[in-house]
Amino acid sequence: MSDWISCVLFSSSLLLGAVFLPSASAEEPVPVTVSMPQQKGLSEQLQLSGSLTAQQNANLSSRTAGLVAEVLVDAGASVKQGQPLLTLDTALATHQLAQQRAALNAAEVLKNERQRLVTEAEQLTAQQLFPQTELALRRAALAEAQALYQQAQASVLQQQEIVARHTLTAPFSGVIARRSTDVGEWVALGTPVLQLVSLTPLLLDVQVPQEYYGALASLQRIEVIADSLPEQKLTGRLLAMVPVGDNNARSFLARVEIIDPKHALLPGTSASALFYFERAEQNVLVVPPDALLRHPDGNFSVFSVVNNIANRHNVTIGRSSEQGIEILSGLPASQPVVVRGNEILREGQAVTIVNNATDSGR
Repeated sequence: MSDWISCVLFSSSLLLGAVFLPSASAEEPVPVTVSMPQQKGLSEQLQLSGSLTAQQNANLSSRTAGLVAEVLVDAGASVKQGQPLLTLDTALATHQLAQQRAALNAAEVLKNERQRLVTEAEQLTAQQLFPQTELALRRAALAEAQALYQQAQASVLQQQEIVARHTLTAPFSGVIARRSTDVGEWVALGTPVLQLVSLTPLLLDVQVPQEYYGALASLQRIEVIADSLPEQKLTGRLLAMVPVGDNNARSFLARVEIIDPKHALLPGTSASALFYFERAEQNVLVVPPDALLRHPDGNFSVFSVVNNIANRHNVTIGRSSEQGIEILSGLPASQPVVVRGNEILREGQAVTIVNNATDSGR
C-alpha cells in the first residue's frame, strides 16, 4: 500500500512539474516578413468581354461582268495588297483595245498631216502667195483633227481600264476567308466571289456600362487578354466610343484596337479588356494582399509591428488591384505590416523581422 502511494505522489510531482514548467518555444519570437504600406490611390478597374473582329472585312466582287478564266487563290491563302486574285476572259476586251489603238494611230496621222498643211499655208500667206480664207479653212480642219485625236486617246484609255477590270486584285493585305466561284462560271457585275479579312489591326468591341461613359476621360490604359492566349497580355487603345446607348442593356459600344506585333490573334475569337481608370482619391493606404487576414464573420484584420511586437488592427478595406488592397481605416500609416507568418500570430506576440520593410514595400 505504501508503495502505491509513493508512486502516486511521484507521478503527481511529475505532472505538476510539466504544468508549471515554462515553455521555452512559446517565448521565442516568430520570424515574419513585413512591408511598409504605401500611401497612394489605386487605379479603378473594369473588365469586359467581347469578340475580336477584323478592321477590314470585305466581300470582293469583279469590277466587270465576264467568264472566270483563272482563280489564283483559295480559302486560307495569305495575300498582299495589290496581288492578283482572279482573272476574267479578256479576249473580246483585248480585241476592242486593239481597234481603239488603231483608230488612235489614224487620228494621229490625220492630225499631223493637217498640221503640215497649216504650216505651209502660213508660210505662203506671209509672202502674200496664199489667200487668207484658205488658211482659215485649213486651221479649222486642223482643230477638227486634234479633237478626233483626243477622242481616240480617251477611247484607248477607257478600253485599257476595261481590260484592267478583268483582273481582281486585293485591296488590302489579309487572308482569303471564303471562295465562292470557280473557273468557267459567269459572274455578273457586283457578284461577290471572294471574302478577304485583314489580320491586323484587330478590334475588340465591348459594351461599357453607362456609369463608366464619363470616366473614359480618365482612362489610363487598357490590357487585352485573348482566351486563345491567356498567358499573354496585350496593349489596347481606345479607338472609338459610340455615344448611342443600348436602351435594353444601358451600355455603350467601345471599340478597342489591339496592338499585336506578333499577329498571333485571330478574328472571331473571344477576349477580355481590362480598363484602368485614374482615381481622384490619392491618400489611402495600400498593402499587399498577403497582409490581409479574413475572419469567419467576414471582417478583416492586419498585423503591424512596433518594437518587434505584433499588433492586430481591424481594418476596413476598399478596392483591390494588382497593386494591392486599399485600407480605408483602422491601420496606422507609419507601421510596417506583416505579409509572411501572420497566419499564426497573436496579439502582443514577439516577432523577428527577417527582411527590410522598405525593400518589401517597393
